[in-house]
Amino acid sequence: MSFKFNRLSLSVLLASSLSTAFYAQADVVIGVGGPFTGPNATYGAQYWKGASQAAADINAAGGIKGEKIVLVQGDDACEPKQAVAVANRLVDQSKVSAVVGHFCSSSTMPASEVYDEAGVLSITPGSTNPQITERGMKTLFRMCGRDDQQGDVAANYMLDVLKAKKIAVIHDKDTYGQGLADATKAALEKRGTKEVLYEGLSRGEKDFNALVTKIGSLKPDVVYFGGCHPEAGPLVRQMREQGVQAKFFSGDCVVTEELVTAAGGPQYTNGVLMTFGKDPRTLPSGKAVIDKFRASGFEPEGYTLYAYASIQAIAAAYNGAGKDNEKASEWLKSHSVNTVMGPKSWDGKGDLKVSDYVVYQWDDKGKYHAL
Repeated sequence: MSFKFNRLSLSVLLASSLSTAFYAQADVVIGVGGPFTGPNATYGAQYWKGASQAAADINAAGGIKGEKIVLVQGDDACEPKQAVAVANRLVDQSKVSAVVGHFCSSSTMPASEVYDEAGVLSITPGSTNPQITERGMKTLFRMCGRDDQQGDVAANYMLDVLKAKKIAVIHDKDTYGQGLADATKAALEKRGTKEVLYEGLSRGEKDFNALVTKIGSLKPDVVYFGGCHPEAGPLVRQMREQGVQAKFFSGDCVVTEELVTAAGGPQYTNGVLMTFGKDPRTLPSGKAVIDKFRASGFEPEGYTLYAYASIQAIAAAYNGAGKDNEKASEWLKSHSVNTVMGPKSWDGKGDLKVSDYVVYQWDDKGKYHAL
């Protein structure tokens, strides 16, 4: 879906909390856009923790050519109109040089049009819909892979490892969730497998028993879900309560221990499979930062380190090419950046040159592990 909005006319639509302050002229102001309220607020918290720690560490080491990074938070609640209002406020009032965000692809799509029009450098740590980087925006990047890459990994695992013959594909009708489901569906079809069910549910719903009854009647080997943990948790619980024992498989939007809470306990999420990038917490490049997070009592799961790495990439680009965002973007597309997640480099579209999706499984303790 394409969104076009006039930036000046949308200031009245801002319904989110957006911190504002007066900044020193030499500060590098970077916005962090994402869901800080609502059912997906856990991912906004991950973004903020990662970006804040990166900014603190870079500032302690001298900042960007002596200038301090100052972060401004913009809450889009994973709502597209709110994301546009947040983007307008970040650009017009906070005067950001760059943005780390957004999270939900349905928010990143319209918000990025605001940043593109304003010439603001933006890096999304977690939006995976392929169309985000297919629109020719020069200053837009992502620190994660794409749904077509994620879908290939999921499809191959279901067919080659699980030996699945009957697969039901469910999605949440959102840009991200349906996009991921469609990418996985397409990857299955490339391998000659047609899904036995393709159906959508609505974000915010909790009663999926009618859908589960339909799924159960088809006796699938796997139920693949494109969506996030607030719906994935109740869906898998109701499947198990109705005796549907099909494998439950999802993507990177269930990479949070809140999945277990949403499901009602690890007895329901035990065995759930998901795709996500190789766990950056296992890389030597991130050990010092991870130890710092853990010492403060915070486990840097999910997209925490992706947000940290996004700040590192922005700092590297500004150090390498100055704060002209067009030049900084060109610099990122021709240089590798050493990050907390290892070296990262981008193609002409702003996508990572290397995607590293792997399959994880949840256990009976409410933790996930790579397979």
